[in-house]
Amino acid sequence: MYIFHQKRQRFQREDPTVRHQSPDSLTSHESPRSQPPPPFLPLSLGFQSPPRKQENLVHFHSSTMASIAPTSTSFITKKELDLSAFSLSSPFLQRCKRSSSKKICSVMAPQQSERRPAATGSVKTGMTMTEKILARASEKTQLSPGDNVWVNVDTLMTHDVCGPGSIGIFKKEFGQDAKVWDREKIVIIPDHYIFTSDERANRNVDILRDFCSEQNIKYFYDIKDLGNFKANPDYKGVCHIALAQEGHCRPGEVLLGTDSHTCTAGAFGQFATGIGNTDAGFVMGTGKLLLKVPPTLRFVMDGEMPDYLLAKDLILQIIGEISVAGATYKAMEFVGTTVESLTMEERMTLCNMVVEAGGKNGVVPADSTTYKYLEDKTSAPYEPVYSDEQARFLSEYRFDISKLEPLVAKPHSPDNRALARECKDVKIDRVYIGSCTGGKTEDFLAAAKVFLASGKKVKVPTFLVPATQKVWMDVYSLPVPGSGGKTCSQIFEEAGCDTPASPSCGACLGGPKDTYARMNIPQVCVSTTNRNFPGRMGHKEGQIYLASPYTAAASALTGYVTDPREFLQ
Repeated sequence: MYIFHQKRQRFQREDPTVRHQSPDSLTSHESPRSQPPPPFLPLSLGFQSPPRKQENLVHFHSSTMASIAPTSTSFITKKELDLSAFSLSSPFLQRCKRSSSKKICSVMAPQQSERRPAATGSVKTGMTMTEKILARASEKTQLSPGDNVWVNVDTLMTHDVCGPGSIGIFKKEFGQDAKVWDREKIVIIPDHYIFTSDERANRNVDILRDFCSEQNIKYFYDIKDLGNFKANPDYKGVCHIALAQEGHCRPGEVLLGTDSHTCTAGAFGQFATGIGNTDAGFVMGTGKLLLKVPPTLRFVMDGEMPDYLLAKDLILQIIGEISVAGATYKAMEFVGTTVESLTMEERMTLCNMVVEAGGKNGVVPADSTTYKYLEDKTSAPYEPVYSDEQARFLSEYRFDISKLEPLVAKPHSPDNRALARECKDVKIDRVYIGSCTGGKTEDFLAAAKVFLASGKKVKVPTFLVPATQKVWMDVYSLPVPGSGGKTCSQIFEEAGCDTPASPSCGACLGGPKDTYARMNIPQVCVSTTNRNFPGRMGHKEGQIYLASPYTAAASALTGYVTDPREFLQ
């Protein structure tokens, strides 16, 4: 017999800013497999995949099938398989019926010829942005969530923490004298443990330098003089911001990096995600990677953005709504009038933290804002893609941003959401403004805006770490609007902040003990970074409140977690 299962929706608590829409009310489709399964799927090889959350799923149960462990063919849409293929009279089932009930058998999938889309007429099955990008990269005409495909990689990025390991795997598997698949598609950016006397951290950069020289890697942003970063014209800083500034992020492409926050680049309308050292070593040698197509969650944000909110508040709201596991191996697509109004740097903040919700990737449709940003960054051709009207989304969430208030994520999880004003009694010891999430030019302009509006001095040590060398230069050169020509650096100095440090990842992930602004003792910190797990910024007993640059600056001025509206309204 077979039983139809309907998807159960997760209970959503009431929130005036969000409306969750189940798949029942969304445009849906059922698509054929892009390629037939192999005739045999040995269960011992780990082909089992979790049930795909789709409507009208068919689950096979019978006394004959009970002894067969579930495989990827256990949960499929009705149109994907002719039910007669598993008739009880088939020789395959008769053979299994005679075998021991505890013996695991291999499952033989029905023989199928590849079904291609019609050559004429409109395509009946829509795809999301993520599905379209992966379809193009895998040279397929159609993909559905759960499909496993070999993807051609446009750009591979690695840095000083994971680079040496990836290089070691590449040499072990492809040979000591092997050459990378394309020296112009590999970007190597030292950024994590740079300004330290730690010998092993310094050795990592040496390994990168030797490899890039050996392979003649075109895009290696080296640093040799640690005493003065400005003496290193090639040095950039935080990889995710440098990738954008140097023109490596382009709509419609596939960008992989050995860092979980590689998803930042999804702001440009491309598929970008973090991978491990083993995968990176394989990509170095082949330019390909086997990826499973993720289903997509859609987040529609409408309404005028209040002048006391930033994109950090938006993503903290979303993560608080769906939890740190709510988007596990799912694409998160951001649309709506609010998203369209965001600058590229703000969109990067939005996509940066999708991994904190478990997301595989985040993506924002490319538009005129994207193209304007890229005008002086790259001359390489690119082709954006957009979700079809009939594309299927696993779930859709709608937010009225005009009603949202400034937020923080309390220790020790990014989904521990709270209103900033609710934490006004939390005394803090320090403030940290920096990282790929909150160390961009506009983040420092936002912090300077709060300091300027207050006219006061900070009450706790306030550390400033520009993400890249370009951001550092902007801090010292760009005038802050409404300041009469003052730069961020001048306003920070007047407010009593620490002098802006050398650009790097800094204390965002702790690092060696001599890392600038590292938490070496238990303290309470308001930070514009992305994670607040125990030990993330150094001491395991430290407490980290994640916040926007507005909220971080306001908190620095009072010595308590503070709603920025106290100074901006």
